[in-house]
Amino acid sequence: MQRLLASLILSACLAASAPQAEPRVRLLVDGRARDIAAGDLIPAHILKTASVSFSPNDQILVNGSSVSPDQPLQGGDHFILQLRRAVAVTIFAPNGQLTINTAAFTVGEALREAGIASFGARDRIEPPANTFVTSGMLIHVASARPMTVTAGDKTVTAYTSAPTIFAGMAEAGIPLMGLDRSAPGENEAFPGDGQMRMVRVSEAMIGAYKAIQNETQLIVTTELEPPLQDTLEAGAIGLAFERTRIRYEDGVEVGRAVESETVIRKPQARVVRSSYWAAKQMYATSYSPCRSGVDGCLNGTSSGMTVQRGVVAMYYEWYLALGGVRVFIPGYGIAVIGDVGGGFPDRRPWIDLGFSDADYEEWSGWVTVYFLAPAPIEVPWFLR
Repeated sequence: MQRLLASLILSACLAASAPQAEPRVRLLVDGRARDIAAGDLIPAHILKTASVSFSPNDQILVNGSSVSPDQPLQGGDHFILQLRRAVAVTIFAPNGQLTINTAAFTVGEALREAGIASFGARDRIEPPANTFVTSGMLIHVASARPMTVTAGDKTVTAYTSAPTIFAGMAEAGIPLMGLDRSAPGENEAFPGDGQMRMVRVSEAMIGAYKAIQNETQLIVTTELEPPLQDTLEAGAIGLAFERTRIRYEDGVEVGRAVESETVIRKPQARVVRSSYWAAKQMYATSYSPCRSGVDGCLNGTSSGMTVQRGVVAMYYEWYLALGGVRVFIPGYGIAVIGDVGGGFPDRRPWIDLGFSDADYEEWSGWVTVYFLAPAPIEVPWFLR
């Protein structure tokens, strides 16, 4: 028993006098790992012993948690000590541009270091707050601002930090779609007062059948008594199918345009044989040698013919274009345009019917004047 007790005492003494193992540290620096024995558990001393320099902006982590360089490590014999180098990042914030050196892992952490720690749900951070920080990174922070969008008779107020009106409207739940447009334009920056207008634009296509009017081919002849006409060929109207695009803005039609027209049946010309090549409503008056509106009696005309039944007068410019042309006036008969008259100040279509003094008739009213064959090479503008 005494021998056993002596043995135990000797073992305890040997254990007390044996040297203690130094805590071991795995050092992670600049992408390299190495194990060292650390007699001093102050991180700054450990790094100095390992010949690792660091700056005040660098971050020291032990077992994944940030620690002070001057505080001793606590809680174990093995540690992982990591040195995260600070990098320069530039922050563009509403209050200006700022460049900082940071060892933060994420954009959100870097912003908190810079004193930009409060973010609203509509604030915009690019890259996003959970993005890992890299050297030279550019970080944009935009605070949400109010915008008021008027669409038709509705007004929507929302907050957005989007860079363009298009993106802002989408954030507000009233996106521009299809042909919709906004004022200011969708790719422009937000106006200072936040006031915008959106116009909902839509289009619709309609189809309809359309008649194609047929032409009339006029064969002027002296074989018919004026003002007779007869139809040689009745002809037929054509038929087409027309597609029209209608444009609406806020539900109101603002325009339409024919997109296409398909001819289903071509028109066939109507062929008419006629004693006249033109007809026109004209105001008729009458005159005779001694009833021409001047002192005395005038028997002569501009064409050299005698004033009598069968000779009619018109305005000077009409006479220049139609002098010598035969006309038919119902109730008066066939005549030749052979004289010039003053007519009316309002320049209404006018014809003065000639008579001799012996057979004079008073005329004053509208009549249809038929212009007889042969037709001139070019129809005067006032008869078209």
